[in-house]
Amino acid sequence: MPNRYAYLGPEGTFTEAALRDLRPGAPDGARVPCDGVAAVFDAVRSGAVDGGVVPLENSVEGSVTATIAELINGDPLVITGETAVPVEFALFARPGTVLEDVKRVATHPHALAQCRGWLSRHLPDADTHTVSSTAAAARSVSEPGAPYDAAICAVIAGERYGLNALATGVGDRSDAATRFIYLSRPGVLPEPTGADLTSLVAFIADDHPGALIELLNQFAVRGVNLTRLESRPTGDGLGNYCFCIDAEGHVAEARVGEALMGIRRVCRDVRFLGSYPRSGRATEIDPPLRPRPTTDADFVEAERWLARVRAGYVD
Repeated sequence: MPNRYAYLGPEGTFTEAALRDLRPGAPDGARVPCDGVAAVFDAVRSGAVDGGVVPLENSVEGSVTATIAELINGDPLVITGETAVPVEFALFARPGTVLEDVKRVATHPHALAQCRGWLSRHLPDADTHTVSSTAAAARSVSEPGAPYDAAICAVIAGERYGLNALATGVGDRSDAATRFIYLSRPGVLPEPTGADLTSLVAFIADDHPGALIELLNQFAVRGVNLTRLESRPTGDGLGNYCFCIDAEGHVAEARVGEALMGIRRVCRDVRFLGSYPRSGRATEIDPPLRPRPTTDADFVEAERWLARVRAGYVD
């Protein structure tokens, strides 16, 4: 049977654009829109599809909580690819609507956060409402008896649902982008390319002074650079956290493999999330170590800095 790929739907989402980038040869019928991030994970885990695409983080709003939660707590899946999609928003409405008619605007929470400035300037009296995706907002506006007058969404979504653009470029940041990951069931990993990322979740064994340093030192002493470090609650009660980590390199490389072994020794558990080609800028395969000796003068300067902070001076 031909491959099928799940993505956060409905049609017209930025996630669909990411899937088209990651699987450019896939026919329209191979793309399966899902209602929610968890549904994409479930489709991949069950074998209903061969892979899935979900958003992981946004350059303005940070990580997507639903995706992180599934990566940490659900049955294991691995990341085998990623891509970054520029996020450009527009305001779409039903034909015949003008900007002065817009009193209720629907969009995704991340999109709303990235367009608040524009809304406050151009639609200060409009009520805003959040839905599951920007494409879902466009679809809702297009339906008869819609409760919303307009949607903030991608141009592809507005056009797909027969809406007219009232304004384009409504985002407050022109350089905003979202990172998307391609999910697969555990199996053979992608081969190293020389420009890879390795992702994992580390669960510290117990809460004690220096626990995080012990974890980070496993990377530092081997010259492995980290591109993302984020603490997330484990769900086992207040104060219990794990750490989501992206490191440059591939688990097949000696320095990365040794770092992962070191983490496994000092942590209660480690969930490996995959090694995969990195989207965007390349990385050095063998970056040089640059140790910087600490001198007495460094301690004196640090003490002076701390005294100024405690006194209320922030440089």
